[in-house]
Amino acid sequence: MHIQMQCCGIVLMMVLLFFYRKQKRISLNTEKAFLRTFCLNFFCIVLDVFSIIVIYQRDKLPGWFIDVVCKSYLVTLLGVALCGLLYVCVDIYVKKEDYKKAVRRYEIIAIVDVLFIYILPIYYQFDEDETTFLVTYGPSNLVAFFVAIGFLAVNFYLMIKEKNKINPRRREAVQLWMIIWLCAALLQFFYNKLLVLGYACSIGMAVLYLKLENPETNLDRQSGMFNHGALVQYLGQLYSKGKHFSVLAIIFERSFYKNMVPGKSEEVRMEMMEYFLGLPEVFVFKNAEDEILLVYEDSEKAEKKMQPLFARFDSGWGKEKDYCVRPRWIYIPDSEIVNNVEDMLYLIRDIRQNSKEFSENPFLYVDKEKVEEMYRKKQTEQLIFDAMEKDWVEVYYQPIYSTRERCFTSAEALVRIRDEKGEIVPPGIFIDVAEQNGMILRLGEMVFEKVCRFVKEHDIEQYGLHYIEINLSVVQCSYEQLAEDYIKIMEKYNIPSEFINLEITESASMEAKRILLNNMRSLMDYGVRFSLDDFGTGQSNLNYIVDMPVDIVKFDKDMTNAYFENGKAKYVMDAAMHMVQGMDLEIVSEGIETREQYETMEELGISYIQGYYFSKPLSEQQFLQFISAEMKQAGE
Repeated sequence: MHIQMQCCGIVLMMVLLFFYRKQKRISLNTEKAFLRTFCLNFFCIVLDVFSIIVIYQRDKLPGWFIDVVCKSYLVTLLGVALCGLLYVCVDIYVKKEDYKKAVRRYEIIAIVDVLFIYILPIYYQFDEDETTFLVTYGPSNLVAFFVAIGFLAVNFYLMIKEKNKINPRRREAVQLWMIIWLCAALLQFFYNKLLVLGYACSIGMAVLYLKLENPETNLDRQSGMFNHGALVQYLGQLYSKGKHFSVLAIIFERSFYKNMVPGKSEEVRMEMMEYFLGLPEVFVFKNAEDEILLVYEDSEKAEKKMQPLFARFDSGWGKEKDYCVRPRWIYIPDSEIVNNVEDMLYLIRDIRQNSKEFSENPFLYVDKEKVEEMYRKKQTEQLIFDAMEKDWVEVYYQPIYSTRERCFTSAEALVRIRDEKGEIVPPGIFIDVAEQNGMILRLGEMVFEKVCRFVKEHDIEQYGLHYIEINLSVVQCSYEQLAEDYIKIMEKYNIPSEFINLEITESASMEAKRILLNNMRSLMDYGVRFSLDDFGTGQSNLNYIVDMPVDIVKFDKDMTNAYFENGKAKYVMDAAMHMVQGMDLEIVSEGIETREQYETMEELGISYIQGYYFSKPLSEQQFLQFISAEMKQAGE
């Protein structure tokens, strides 16, 4: 009997099963589908060997028994092909109901085929010396092989049609497995002395195991916890099943360990990791280097189960319990308030990075209001993205009046975007969001380029304009390539650098300030001038004016209004104004809305006036019409 290859396959499968069962796993649908496919492959190889044995003992066994064994082997071959198809369907049909429908449809086909396999005859072929016995032909054999190949064909079709729904690594692994299986099946079908199909099944399973289903791929090697990839799969599965669960995010900071003696921080970390791994009735995931997520499937009992966790952190760490670690906690009580996995992880990340409440409170309870705020922010992000992709970004210009020249000599460029209905979206809705997620870099560059194009196409000097002011956010000021990128744009449109004035605000850190100064020096060497924006809002102070090489200081609207409404503010503004003027810097007063305000600012010696008293921000064409009309009126 030539069963050496099948026996090698059985040994290989047993080794794989040993390592698979030994590893820590989570209850993923793909794991269950893989284990089902694995077991059926193993059973298929065993039946392959058993069928050869019973044929070899044909003189001692009844014919019907031999037929049943050999046909059962064919049924397992069919089952292997079916399991491969259902394994891929786990990714394609995320909803439980859809998956069940697909399974039912393919199972009906398989059941009908199984009936034909057992009903139709099967024949055995022996070689001349009767040392090899093969099930190689007959109607039963043909039905099994052709339907199995049909399942493989459907599998290939689905992987091509639904490729965006399938894990790329799973698609690649399954394709390789099916190619191995199909080649072996065809080889054995046409060259029936080559009994390679059973061994090919084991090789295919080894491919799936090593490439995709090794449980170690779901583990973080350093901590032994489940990793981010496992987290996404597991939460996605819970959502697809409609299960309610709770999530507790635990965020650590490096500062928690800074007072520990050398080597002690690692000891404390290991102690905490062992504690987390020993927690009952909860899955523990390391979502990031400084973030651990605990998932409680029973959301109703989650808060009760978390109490020992809080108590453990309060009790201290180390052998003497003398080291305190105070993490921050984000608690999502019920997964129902968030639509899917992506939104949940986005919510946690957004709270960490941008929530003022979280920075002030170590424990944040996430309610529906916070989730709704998150969805509004996501919608705004999509709005910004669409506007940039579809060129719905526009630049509006607000004229700036020179009290000395008695005419409009400049304008501030202000970004506006339109929604899909073509309506203008107020900047207060999207600017903060763009700064938080970094989109402000691309958005600001688009605005800068549109301004340069405007300056080039309309020759602003003919309208009496000396320069255009363009805002830079704190994020842009902290971008090291800012000067290089902006100089390239100015060179692209070949515009004189003196037509550009960039407005900066106070940077949030010393590093950001250093980067800003480097950018300013490069741009100033090129000929660009700078203004300090938002003076009087708490964002810009006198020290910043001293440090920054700016030519203009802009008094914020709130400071201007306070001058007329608050006696103390009047003295503050007078002092600030004289100090700025004493440094030979020009002043722009923003937010001027009445004639009284304008005349007062003019009497104080303010160089430039900006506000609704003259004009609101205007579209490009409206702005040109406004300036042309003002020039014509002045000429008359």
